[in-house]
Formats: sequence, C-alpha cells, structure tokens
Amino acid sequence: MSELLDLLPPGSATDADGMLIIGGCRVDDLAAEFGTPVMLVAEEALRDRAREYAAELTSRWPNSRVVFASKAFPCTAVQRVMVQRGLGLDVAGGGEILAALKAGVDPALIVLHGNAKTTEEITMAVENGVGLVVVDGPDDVDRLERIVPDGGAQDVLVRVIPGVTADTHAHVLTGHEGSKFGLAPADASALIRRIDHSPRLGMRGVHAHVGSQILQAEPLAAAVAPLAALGTFDIYDLGGGLGARYTWADQPPTVADYLDVLIAAAREHLPTDAEIIIEPGRSMVATSAATIYRVITIKRGHTTFVAVDGGMGDNLEVALFDQRFEAGIANRLDASDGEVVTVVGRHCESGDILVDGVSLNAPRVDDLLAVPATGAYCYTMSNNYNGNRRIPVVFVANGTPSLVVRRETWDDLAARDVS
Repeated sequence: MSELLDLLPPGSATDADGMLIIGGCRVDDLAAEFGTPVMLVAEEALRDRAREYAAELTSRWPNSRVVFASKAFPCTAVQRVMVQRGLGLDVAGGGEILAALKAGVDPALIVLHGNAKTTEEITMAVENGVGLVVVDGPDDVDRLERIVPDGGAQDVLVRVIPGVTADTHAHVLTGHEGSKFGLAPADASALIRRIDHSPRLGMRGVHAHVGSQILQAEPLAAAVAPLAALGTFDIYDLGGGLGARYTWADQPPTVADYLDVLIAAAREHLPTDAEIIIEPGRSMVATSAATIYRVITIKRGHTTFVAVDGGMGDNLEVALFDQRFEAGIANRLDASDGEVVTVVGRHCESGDILVDGVSLNAPRVDDLLAVPATGAYCYTMSNNYNGNRRIPVVFVANGTPSLVVRRETWDDLAARDVS
C-alpha cells in the first residue's frame, strides 16, 4: 500500500476503512459528487512544486526565471497557480496564449514556442505583448517582420538543435540531429546575424530543448555548451525535460540534483551576468494529480481484463509513448497478494490499455480505480473518441474540493455542428 501512496500526490493517505484520501478528501465522496472518470489535483502539492523550482533555481543563479511549460497541463486553474507563485508561462499555440492571459500572467513573462507558428498566432503574440517569441526558423522571422508595426520591436530567442540524444521515447526527443524543432548551429548563426540587423526584432538570446521524460540530468546539461558556442547573449533558455516518477522503478533526479548539474554547466560555459530560463512541464505537474475511474466489467481468461469507464480518451500517454502507469483499487490499495490484470479502457481500439500487468486487490465491478501521476499531458491530449465527453478536473485542498473544469455535456459534443 505504501508503495502506491508514494506515487500518488504528496499528502495522500487512507481513511480508517482503507479508502484513499487525496487533498484531505475521500475519493469515493468525490466520485459521488463529480462522477467518474475524474482528475483530482492536489492543489498544495502543485503550489509546493512551483515554489520548490523557483527557490532552487534562484539560489543557484539569481538572474533566472522559471517558466512553466503550459502544454503539460494547459488548464487555466493550473496556470493561475504558477502565476501566483511568480512563474512565467511557456505557450505553444493560440489557445495557450489565451488561457495564459486568462490566468492573469504578465504578458512580458510569456514565452511562445512552436515549429510552425501561424500568422494568426504570431499576431496574437505581438498584439498582446508576449515577452519572448522563440523563432524556429527563417519563416518565423519573415512573419514577425511583417506583423510587428513600424516603430515596434519584438524580443526573440533563436531555437537551436544542440545535437543531444537522451534516453527517452523517440516521440519525445527534440534535441537530436534531424529534429523538426529549431536549427542546426550553423543555420542558427546565420539567422542570428539576420535578426541582429532587423529594425523590428530584438535578438535577446538562444534556446534549446533536449526532450521530455528524461530521468538523468546530464543530457539536459549537455545542451548548455552548444548554446554558449553561438556567442554571448542576454538570455539562455535551457528548456525543460526533467522526467517524473510514474512507476516504482522510475527514479528521476530531485529538482535540487537536476539544477546542481545544469547550473554547474552554466557556470562553466555561460556569461555570469546572463539570464537563465528553464521550462519545467511534466516534472512540475505529473505527480500532483491522479485519475479516478469506475470498474465497468471484468473478463477472466487467458488475460484478466479490468475495463473502466475511461481510457485513451483521457490518457493517450500509453498509446503514444508507451508510458507505464500503476494503479490500485481505491479502498484496497495493498495488492501484495493481488491478481495480476490488464486495465483497459472503453474505446474501440485494442491499444486502449491503461496499465498492462498490474496487481489489483480482488477487483470487482463498481470498484473505484486510482491511477497516479496523470497530471502531465493527459488533460492536454484528451479527446472525444467514440463520443467521449472530456472529464472534469477537481482541485482538492484541506478537505475541500473545487471544480475547475466541468465534464463535457452531450450538448457540448454537437456544439460545433452547423447543420
């Protein structure tokens, strides 16, 4: 039981009858009030993580900034927590720009990314005073020079391919040679020279990102030297990428250990008066949330399938990235003598698997199933496959739940129809 609690949001516990408690709330009470599936976010854990990142970075490099990678959990309420803790927001599209502004962020603290930004998105960024636009290639510069008005100036960073290949899934590698993101160093140098002569753009610095769900600090630090080799700038954005703990086997570095390695590389290669930006996403939010499902049916045979009322409509991480999750029956977390099953979803795909080969304690129809570490990318990639209604998000703190995103309705599914 203690092992699964270690994967659930910090502060999770069990009640006297064994029922899981998150944020001081019994999950059976939450399931009764909000239905299932439901994503629960331990609000204090989220705040503590943001506070930890900011404190650990500034203690090592005072001229620095933590910018939350919103794509990991682009929920306005989550972004608002980051803003309240003084963090900036990294956005990767028009909808994330609008959500960031709704969350109350100072536009000067927004960093816009994207390998194929549209004219509409760049216009939104310029008109709303987004602080930094990360240009991914010459076409971004072409659009910016057309959009920025006479007498105006838009600060930019140039995204560089650092040539670092980390040990993670190929689909979330971004810093290797041949990446669709950014420019090889020689091409980046040419674009930097062009921007230096642009009357509408301010060349502020360079950016690199190695990938996502990286469980060692060294590959993340290896991107520093290639950025330094491009010259002296005001800003060096070192990206994010630190992994989160999804399973008992995962042992990602602590924030302190990660930053020890990253900032050691910065001290070796970067100007001491430069500003450093980091962009944590997954490691900021993954373990602050858990998703609660209801068991709908059980089939025993060659494989025991435990099917729940959600699946790849609310968690695409397994199908897209082979991400491993764990699970437990909410009022019987201890599965030391449990039954090994495959937890599957309700969608019409054989690949709709949530957890393959997990021990559950006497699973039964109508049980509540808890899946930890769903705070990163599950909300982001939720979808309406098979007419699925996207699930609600509930903040829980000190025994009080707060609905921050409602469940979609049947009417919502037809809202865009015009005939």
